[in-house]
Amino acid sequence: MNLERGVNPFETALHRTPANYTPLTPLTFIERAATVWPDHPSVIDGERRFTWVETYARCRRLASALARRGIGVGDCVAVFAPNVPAIYEASFGVPMLGAVLNTINVRLDPATIAFILEHGEAKALLTDRELSPVIADALSRMERPPLVIDVDDALASGGERIGEVEYEAFLEEGDPGFEWSGPDDEWRAISLNYTSGTTGNPKGVVYHHRGAYLNALSNVVGWNLAHHPVYLWTLPMFHCNGWCFPWTLAAVGGTSVCARKVEAATIYEAIAGEGVTHLCGAPVVLGMILNAAEDERRPFSHPVHVMTAAAPPPAAVLERMEQQGFKVTHVYGLTETYGPAVICAWKKEWDDLPMAEQAERKSRQGVRYHALDALEVMDPETMAPVPRDGETLGEVMFRGNIVMKGYLKNPAATGEAFAGGWFHSGDLGVVHPDGYIQLKDRSKDVIISGGENISSIEVEDALYRHPAVLEAAVVARPDETWGETPCAFVTLREGAGAVTGDDVIAFCRDHLARYKVPRTVVFGPLPKTSTGKVQKFKLRERAGAL
Repeated sequence: MNLERGVNPFETALHRTPANYTPLTPLTFIERAATVWPDHPSVIDGERRFTWVETYARCRRLASALARRGIGVGDCVAVFAPNVPAIYEASFGVPMLGAVLNTINVRLDPATIAFILEHGEAKALLTDRELSPVIADALSRMERPPLVIDVDDALASGGERIGEVEYEAFLEEGDPGFEWSGPDDEWRAISLNYTSGTTGNPKGVVYHHRGAYLNALSNVVGWNLAHHPVYLWTLPMFHCNGWCFPWTLAAVGGTSVCARKVEAATIYEAIAGEGVTHLCGAPVVLGMILNAAEDERRPFSHPVHVMTAAAPPPAAVLERMEQQGFKVTHVYGLTETYGPAVICAWKKEWDDLPMAEQAERKSRQGVRYHALDALEVMDPETMAPVPRDGETLGEVMFRGNIVMKGYLKNPAATGEAFAGGWFHSGDLGVVHPDGYIQLKDRSKDVIISGGENISSIEVEDALYRHPAVLEAAVVARPDETWGETPCAFVTLREGAGAVTGDDVIAFCRDHLARYKVPRTVVFGPLPKTSTGKVQKFKLRERAGAL
């Protein structure tokens, strides 16, 4: 054979050419959608309606206008906005230039926002009018603020324009026929997403075009998405690029229904009025649906598919959702894995189980997504997989194309995260005999509240700024609405006087984003080991019993 002579005919004479190879990018999805379904609804925002050919033209206008302002390959463009058409359009328009999209959490405090804009070296910022007080404060902290473009959404409440140009006028500067091109290498960065992590400043997670393309299609396969779903944006598009769903919806010609605020009445109105068939969100969204008042509900007859992640949803909540006509799919992932990378793939034989047992199975995180190469629960010291006994704890680890490129400007953290050739999630879990993983705890004490990561160390740092606080420790307290909320254990200084829990909470509100503020404060000495380390597991037990 030729192989015995060191010649492989399948490789030596066959080469990559423009005819048979192009780098993967999710940008191709919107061009196809505009070609195949030009008149199908793409985006709904209140009274505004766009078709796919219109959205494609708007994205190209955005890319063109940015290019005329000198923004190009490798530049960062930030967006600070709720779920409005501009953030959807930026998901395509920014990377059409070869630029990198940085969508920023609208719940962050000004100091953190300023850090993100400077660390990511944003050249331009699209910002919603309603959020102007926070972003103006952030910009005032910067030495070199970026070009500011105001998104003056008609449904915004309050605020003022603070930028150089308004978004719609900015689009008019651009060419709807702008000739964009995909990346020359699918490893090129497409977006930058900041995660709070557990220490200090947030880390910048860099995604590439290949991973975004593959995870967008994994969403299609994993969720059994048919063409033309009507998708309600209850999940923030700033979070992991909306779990890659802006690109997913273009791939299947879906319709995005924008929602500036996530409220029970909004959800039911969209389901009944716009025919919403799919939505995503943390368990707090499930709680809104289940606990809606009668005057907030609207009758509907079609099934609504819900994808949920973040804190593991209680089995009782899943059971109630099914009873009310919502078909829940449970997924799990991190910012570092493009959002969902694990799915509780349903098995037909589970249909015969009692509803309570079905909900218990569905509360497990599950198995790897279609585009993920490998998923394991391993001993982080030996890197050996744990037994599939549903009891032995290990760290959840990922490997494959839907794992981030790394942390921006942070080689030490990147190297630590990829030690041993695997991405270390920091989450602790078990593997059941059927291969489905289930989270049991979180290392590094991250608190997940309403789908948002909260660093316990960041909250503790704020508490220590209080002049009456001697010691402080923060852990998660279970919460029916938010999944978890921060619970602060505080030791006061001698002679501190009459300091109340409300006093401490009010102080934290001046130093933290609102969602990071402790909901509960407990005073007293902190339990410690012989070496002086705070025993947080004991505090978690106490918080759970409150």
